[in-house]
Amino acid sequence: MSTISNGHPGQIAYDEYDLANGLHVILCEDHKAPIVCVNIAYHVGSKNETPNRAGFAHLFEHLLFEGSTNVKRGDFDKYVTEAGGYNNAYTTEDKTNYYEVLPSHQLGLALWLESDRMLGFVLGEESLRTQKDVVKEEKRERYDNTPYGSLSERMMRLAYTDFPYRWTVIGDMDTIEAATLDDVRDFYTTYYSPANATLVVSGDFKNTEAKRLIEQYFGPIPRGSRDIVRPLFGDLPQQGERRELVTTEAVPLPAVFYAYRMPPEGTRDAIALDLATDILSTGRSSRLYQKLVYQGKLASEVSAYVDLREAPGLVWFYAVANEPDQPIAAIEAALEDVIASMRSELVSENELQKAKNKMEMRLVASRVTASGKADQLAHARTFFGNTDRVNSIVGEYTNATTEDIRTASAAWLNPDQRCTVVYLPPKD
Repeated sequence: MSTISNGHPGQIAYDEYDLANGLHVILCEDHKAPIVCVNIAYHVGSKNETPNRAGFAHLFEHLLFEGSTNVKRGDFDKYVTEAGGYNNAYTTEDKTNYYEVLPSHQLGLALWLESDRMLGFVLGEESLRTQKDVVKEEKRERYDNTPYGSLSERMMRLAYTDFPYRWTVIGDMDTIEAATLDDVRDFYTTYYSPANATLVVSGDFKNTEAKRLIEQYFGPIPRGSRDIVRPLFGDLPQQGERRELVTTEAVPLPAVFYAYRMPPEGTRDAIALDLATDILSTGRSSRLYQKLVYQGKLASEVSAYVDLREAPGLVWFYAVANEPDQPIAAIEAALEDVIASMRSELVSENELQKAKNKMEMRLVASRVTASGKADQLAHARTFFGNTDRVNSIVGEYTNATTEDIRTASAAWLNPDQRCTVVYLPPKD
């Protein structure tokens, strides 16, 4: 099937089909540059972990570069770089994504590499030990030894009491250390099957040749026999603010962080909240910058943004004081004044149109490259089971109204539904 929707810029034309083993394939032919991107998304992230294996999905992402049936340990990157390309991967709460970008004539190499580790993952104790150490060092660098680095761990525990978003993607030192080879084999067998994956090929290739290669490399892979249980969001509605004060970490300035739970990605309120945070914090004319930085002289930095997820995500606000002795209460009062105005008043048509223009520019710009197109196609299919959402999303944003912004803000940005983490510098 070949699909493209009209009416908005940045539309993506693609073909999609399923292999007999359940692998969903999306082909996006584009001959602007002589490169090709192979992107494969597995519908598994940190929310599929258990509390005693927090961080396992991300650890597994590292392990998948440790060797497969025909690719020796350390050779995956070597094959790609020697062919003139690059590769990487990332893990979120909801999915794990791998990709390679190579010269066009190396499409077969990329497909072979990805199919080989889907077919036959190979791992030993030495590889597991090495990658545990790599991930633990990453955690030390990004979370444990960085000012405000504990924020995400603290906020997730406050915001999600009974859902596996309550730990971070990086996980915990103890649970990472406790992972065994049996855990690895079980995780691989459960989640790394064709029926739980979406393969996207984007860039300079011919569909007929790509289909032949995909059938050759991925067609023989068994479908997988395990049922995958998707966690259902079951957290109780929040009753009252949840708050944590941190005074023992070496932070340079006082700072306050708010998080409000929001509906899943793709919903009307999620789109309205995305636009609302843009109105609040993008640029020096934004409401938060004017209130807290320019006029109030309360904060050196302030921002708001949405953390979109497959299950309910978060709307974030934060402000960093401009002086070490700045009272945090004054900053919070100013933040609440601005947020309250979003709950009770309509934003101006001019503010909304500016936010829509910026959003449209970002969405279109993100799909200029072959890798950008591939990532967005894989995301739409994995999260929504509807690849063409990649072409309808711009319209969903441009159709939002000022009343949508106020309605969503009133529903989701209430103080009694807020989680708050405040950092104060140690006194000594």
